[in-house]
Amino acid sequence: MKRYIDLIEQTFEFPTREFGVDENHTLLFNNVRLTDIIKEYGTPLKITYLPKIAEHIDNARLLFRNAMKKYNYKGSYTYCYCTKSSHFRFIIETALKNNVHLETSSSFDMDIIRALYEEEKINKNTYIICNGYKRPRYLEEISALHNDGFVNCIPILDNLKEIDYYLEHSKAEAVNLGIRIATDEEPNFAFYTSRLGVRYNDVNSLYLEKIKPNPRFKLKMLHFFINAGIKDNAYYWSELTRFMFKYCEMKKLCPELDSIDIGGGLPIQTSLVFNYDYQAMIDEIIENIQWICNKNNVPVPHIFTEFGSYTVGESGAVIYKVIDKKQQNDRELWYMIDGSFITQLPDSWGIGQKYIMMPVNNWDSPYEKVNLGGLTCDSADFYNTEAHSEDLYLPIFDIDNEDQYIGFFHTGAYQESLGGYGGIQHCLIPAPQHVLVNLDDEGNIITELFSPEQDSDSMMKILGFKDKKSEPAKITTPAKKAKKNAEEMVEEAAS
Repeated sequence: MKRYIDLIEQTFEFPTREFGVDENHTLLFNNVRLTDIIKEYGTPLKITYLPKIAEHIDNARLLFRNAMKKYNYKGSYTYCYCTKSSHFRFIIETALKNNVHLETSSSFDMDIIRALYEEEKINKNTYIICNGYKRPRYLEEISALHNDGFVNCIPILDNLKEIDYYLEHSKAEAVNLGIRIATDEEPNFAFYTSRLGVRYNDVNSLYLEKIKPNPRFKLKMLHFFINAGIKDNAYYWSELTRFMFKYCEMKKLCPELDSIDIGGGLPIQTSLVFNYDYQAMIDEIIENIQWICNKNNVPVPHIFTEFGSYTVGESGAVIYKVIDKKQQNDRELWYMIDGSFITQLPDSWGIGQKYIMMPVNNWDSPYEKVNLGGLTCDSADFYNTEAHSEDLYLPIFDIDNEDQYIGFFHTGAYQESLGGYGGIQHCLIPAPQHVLVNLDDEGNIITELFSPEQDSDSMMKILGFKDKKSEPAKITTPAKKAKKNAEEMVEEAAS
């Protein structure tokens, strides 16, 4: 019978730059021997390989630099990190070490901005691109940054009323603004036009009636993003072309407009079969933007991107142990893992996202077709296919005398926030421990436990079974903070 490694080598080009197998028939992930980490920390286990973040940031800059040089493009390129893909401090600070700028999505992001500024991780010249539909606290925090001298804090107007708040509360001498333009959705989507942004027909009047009459306010950026991401298909090129013609129209009305933000959406590898030509795609984007601008006799814009998944996605991995084998009928063999797909890899359950899945050990063993089952009592807690195949294969092993570990790779974006990190999990499955993997100054692999496995006490407190005497936390706006703090000080003095 063929071994598992034979199956992989005859199906894919393997080993790859990122994956390989050592002399003990165990998997290497970025030259990290995963069995060593499992031996030290156990499973279930989340891993973040931090050097991958810098690698992707550098690669994106190289892609745009090559394309701009190829076409003699006169605009600049600015890399922003999309914080919502992973808000963890170790992620954001690693990205900032590589001189990126930031894109935000909510008012709580602004607390992170303040903390980073206080620790001198960013400065008042750092670009802060503020996206999303903005509720009162978000608006307050953006205006506060304007008034505190953050000259490159650029709110991206998502509706026609948003600007009214800045006109009244942002007192800086110069306030830069952007407008997100509502694109059409994919033909198979449930709706025709995106709910996000300002529709094309309203952009001119928004500028002429509310921005242009106020000399302190400058429209500097138009924002473009489609949910499908950056893909070489007719839908993407059609929407980008439509957007660029609108940019050229607006540039003639608004001389200070000089930038576009083409959002995120640069794909990551979710299968060992991956044929995306990054350089060719970026070349096409630059060429198209320049061609449309030349056709309309306007200067090319500076280009911003907000790569989130591309920044952190491929840094992540989740490792499980197979804790049981269940033959449920003649054809369906289940490998049961010591974790949950619903809670720990929610995209695999919610949107059918596929990840690179491979065994960590026993690569020299024969293989069999399997299904993977999670710990919850939900029938949807399973993983049974790969993007490249209808079948899933793993090594055959003796459950009573051998251990079998499996890994899901490129899981670094969104899974913790979607799964409710540190909160209540489905069936109260705890969040797994999280280990950071880095390289020291001499290139040696070092590991650090970021967080242990979630314990029962934290869940009991959230559910109200412990510390019942303490009042639940209340969310307050900045305007109420001073009063709240004063009341707390009085209470402490009285106690």
